[in-house]
Amino acid sequence: MSSICREVITLQLGHYSNFVGTHWWNLQDASLSYDPEMPPGEIQSDVMFREGQTLGGNITYTPRLIVMDLKGSLLTLRQEGSLYDTGKETAAISWDGSLMTHKESPPEKNSFLEDLDKLDRGDILTEVDFSSSSMPPRERSLNVDTVNSRLARVQKNYKLEGSVKVWSDFLRIHLHPRTISVIHQYNHDGEADRLEAFGQGQALLQGSVLQELDDKLHFFVEECDYFQGFQVLCDMADGFAGLGSKVTEMLQDAYGGRGILTYGVAPVSHPNSTPTKDLYHLLNCALGTVHLASHSSIYCPLTLRGGLGLRPSSPLSFPYLTYDPSLWYHSSSVLALALDALTAPYRLRNSVPMWQLADSLSASGRKVVAAYGAVPFPMMHGDSLPDALSACAESLPWKPLSTCPEAGDGRCYGQWVTLKGLEGQRLISSGAPGTEPPSALHNLHSGEDVLASYVASFYPTAPLAVQLVSSPSKVMPPFPRIFHQSVTNRGLVHSQQPPTSSLAASAVSSVPVITSLQSGPALDPWLAELHRSVSAFDIRRVAPSFLAQGPEMADYSEVLEQLRLLARCYRDDSGGMTRSSSEDDDDD
Repeated sequence: MSSICREVITLQLGHYSNFVGTHWWNLQDASLSYDPEMPPGEIQSDVMFREGQTLGGNITYTPRLIVMDLKGSLLTLRQEGSLYDTGKETAAISWDGSLMTHKESPPEKNSFLEDLDKLDRGDILTEVDFSSSSMPPRERSLNVDTVNSRLARVQKNYKLEGSVKVWSDFLRIHLHPRTISVIHQYNHDGEADRLEAFGQGQALLQGSVLQELDDKLHFFVEECDYFQGFQVLCDMADGFAGLGSKVTEMLQDAYGGRGILTYGVAPVSHPNSTPTKDLYHLLNCALGTVHLASHSSIYCPLTLRGGLGLRPSSPLSFPYLTYDPSLWYHSSSVLALALDALTAPYRLRNSVPMWQLADSLSASGRKVVAAYGAVPFPMMHGDSLPDALSACAESLPWKPLSTCPEAGDGRCYGQWVTLKGLEGQRLISSGAPGTEPPSALHNLHSGEDVLASYVASFYPTAPLAVQLVSSPSKVMPPFPRIFHQSVTNRGLVHSQQPPTSSLAASAVSSVPVITSLQSGPALDPWLAELHRSVSAFDIRRVAPSFLAQGPEMADYSEVLEQLRLLARCYRDDSGGMTRSSSEDDDDD
């Protein structure tokens, strides 16, 4: 008997959120399979995707997704998509006088999008592809495996770094006509009419924008049978932080009891930034953190920046990645790989409901959580899981994905660890009988026990949940070539030593990833530093225009106080923790 499908609706609010989301949906699409001979996979795709039908009777499979972005952000992508296009012109011209037509050349498509168009037209079908022509129409229309193999044969190594301007430049799936909402009041490009401040975003959720969002939500929610909640990606550095605060408040009011898992995303850098814009980015992050945490089940920042302040340290680096932090196309792909593992627990066929994951991490009002990840998980070719973890015995393999370093003292209020992608690898030791095992991990009899024992050695008293998912993240075209040459086709590594060369691997098709979601005392200094950064100046003097469209000064001061109190929720003086003078100042 198949398990219940607990549907999730995803909202992507802002341009960088859509960069991350596009990579994430591409990863999901690459893993879809409709081979009736294959057993059902661990990931239940119907949680995130919906089945529909075109006017011509073709079966479709599209994300249960609502996208919000600004005017000029779509370029070659039609807002209503092309999946349900009848090919007929419906507009009738009744004017009898002379007409003057102004025709604008459409934006040029890159090589990847051109190949997708050819696939849709059937121009590059091979003889092998036609061998399945006896399939029923349903199987043919949903045969994603065939499309994936065709894309791989057409052009395996796309180099899109110079041609990706917006997220739709590397979108490989069709979207439902109700998915995209364009906010016409603000421009994506240029210096005029920019959505830069928190108050601008808050003011947007009214009138036609509110009505359109409400209509889309009702459409997707009403077709769900066991709806479990919302997965929200929201830009944190611009006015979308304010829009997201209102959207999550609306979700909380209208769909109380459902999970709202919000991921606040921020790029490493912004093009054409200035000191004033950097200050706005900081203010938006601070206000967004308070509001989104208040209206969500849990709130998790996701970024590869070295910090959220005005002077962050160097961007995050991974030993087996060669990504360019300044390229949104690159940095968003790393976050999408991490998000693929972070979201796996509530997408599994035998899933953990959103509310259960959130409740285990948000006790005592601690709704902000920090994410950590290793992309890829450092496992040598031929090793077992105990071998790989034993090689990391001195320190945990992951890096902070929320700019929040771990405390390092073994204290944690709750943690979810997901290891995804060790399909075909040995999860336990297979040493010869009578030989001394290299470590205690080699004595354990399940992969879950191995992983739990390893993490517990760093957090001996912390509540812990572990999840092993065997299927890897499949990095099919147009995923960027950001893996080091020491990474194999399956995402394993050739040596235990971190690579020194900057050459990229050419044919990585899948990777294992490990992630951790944590609530712990490490968030106290992180949130306190964010509070100190925005409290260090008089906003009425240095950024009066930020308050021009709201919030009022009294509301702004109240939010800063809430941020200070939020930091104190994570303060733990048990065990003799020494408080710094700056922390004592916060109590005054």
